[in-house]
Amino acid sequence: MTRRLRNTFFALAACAVIAVIVWFILRAMPAIEVGTDVVSHTLCSAAFVSGVDPDQVYAEAVKPIPGEGALSKRLKYVVDRPNREVRVTWAGFVHSRAVYRDGFGCIILHGNDSKETGIGPSPAREIASPSSLPAPAAAALDPQPPNPKLEAALDRAFAEPNQPPYRWVKAIVILHNGKLVAERYAPGYTAATPILGYSLAKSVTNALLGILVRQKKLTVDERAPVAEWSNPSDPLHAITIEQLMRMTSGLALDESDTGTDPVSRMLFLESDMAGFAERAHLKAAPGATWEYTSGNTLILSRIIRDAVGGNAQAVANFARKELFEPLGITTATIEFDATGTPIGCTNILASARDWGRFGALYLNDGVANGQRILPEGWVNYSAAPTLGNDYGAGFWTNRGSHGDAADRIQAGMPEDAFYGSGNLGQRVVIIPSEGLVIVRLGLTHSPGFDMRGLLHLIADTTEALKTR
Repeated sequence: MTRRLRNTFFALAACAVIAVIVWFILRAMPAIEVGTDVVSHTLCSAAFVSGVDPDQVYAEAVKPIPGEGALSKRLKYVVDRPNREVRVTWAGFVHSRAVYRDGFGCIILHGNDSKETGIGPSPAREIASPSSLPAPAAAALDPQPPNPKLEAALDRAFAEPNQPPYRWVKAIVILHNGKLVAERYAPGYTAATPILGYSLAKSVTNALLGILVRQKKLTVDERAPVAEWSNPSDPLHAITIEQLMRMTSGLALDESDTGTDPVSRMLFLESDMAGFAERAHLKAAPGATWEYTSGNTLILSRIIRDAVGGNAQAVANFARKELFEPLGITTATIEFDATGTPIGCTNILASARDWGRFGALYLNDGVANGQRILPEGWVNYSAAPTLGNDYGAGFWTNRGSHGDAADRIQAGMPEDAFYGSGNLGQRVVIIPSEGLVIVRLGLTHSPGFDMRGLLHLIADTTEALKTR
């Protein structure tokens, strides 16, 4: 081979290598951007809404996520307390920034997004940590003297394995017939600490929709009032509110948490999350199949926003007046995207006691303090299984014949139980036959997010209360 041919060969090989590297970077870049946005938003909410240690939250909630560990080697974050924001960089050229807004939690800023987009002025103020805040109205929960058997149940629920994945349980609250019979918190967490519920937010979205149904502003069997779908010739035109609630819309919004799936893009790369979800195509006829996706709930969140006034402040006022205040909930924060749409699939924070108060609403058939909040029959409707699955409408359910429900029943969770469930093991379990609401919040990365531990807690609790 002549020198000229060798040089040509090496030049072509170098170009091929560069092309492969460029191709890989372009393919990987969205996942890297999602990864940095996960860090900025999670740590912003931890520092400025929850008031917990963001370094600990990074180590426990974020770094163990598949892919985040690899990013961590070149990732840096800054928690800027004076400006109430978190800035993240990866390898010096991928950047993310999440900013806190009074009363509206944190938002990831994209491109030309401003700190106040969709919100309005937010005067600066000092953020108090939960430990310095007054406790919520605990008297309304009627705390009971310690029960040694329930304390033993909490010991078991908080106990850590000898090796990872660890449970990192942060809070447990147990209500029995409206009384606070047991609670416990991890160091750094208190009865006033707002904790991110992840997909527990879907259950809150269910409640806000129920209130609008009671007020006759919406009906579940009506066509979803989405402007993007207004053309009768559009196949999306037929999708109903109920199909969005029950995850049977047929929309192609895969949620695989890979960083490249549509839901990851929706939640972390889009300023208008619901708008992105509304532009998805159909991969199945509406109502024909079940597939869990947060995109459905984001569209419902936009429907709620438009029904109550069209902006974030209107949603916050509506939720406070119609849901939180009647239940005595004082620590809840709903986070919003840049259009003022609540992120009603994943981003609501509240203390464990307030998550318990929310669960009590469903235990009591939608009535709180003698006031009907949800329509009559709404609770049973929400807990009824969908197309033979163990998902209802914003809740997972034991009511039905699905194999997972049968396994839970065999393990000690009663047949009439249903529960809200979020990433990393956030659970609010409602058991009408036992008069029980059990709240378990943590940062658990094990398969099933410590479902086995939750089932032990339920069985231990019901046994302890029977023998009391």
